[in-house]
Amino acid sequence: MAYCRNCGAPIADQAVICPRCGVAQSGSGGSLTDNGSLGWGVLSFFLPVVGLILFLVWREEKPKSARVSGIGALIGTGVSVLLSIGAMVLYVVAFAAAVSVAM
Repeated sequence: MAYCRNCGAPIADQAVICPRCGVAQSGSGGSLTDNGSLGWGVLSFFLPVVGLILFLVWREEKPKSARVSGIGALIGTGVSVLLSIGAMVLYVVAFAAAVSVAM
């Protein structure tokens, strides 16, 4: 036995709408597809904050797409951190070389 997410009335497990208040129930119906599209992962790679938000919003409704978005956000963040560290190392090496030439 399931319960309406709006009014709390008991409804059938397969109910699409609540017979008491008429509100559509989440997780019912076939309009919600969860194919784990690579497009969400690419978007999350370039915009990790968007990937994190999508992961948190879709965690229950669309677990495959949430997982792809979360992985894309993690990889994008990791690449960004590695590039930042690499840029700092190059800056320090260039600064040390400039100081040694000046002396």
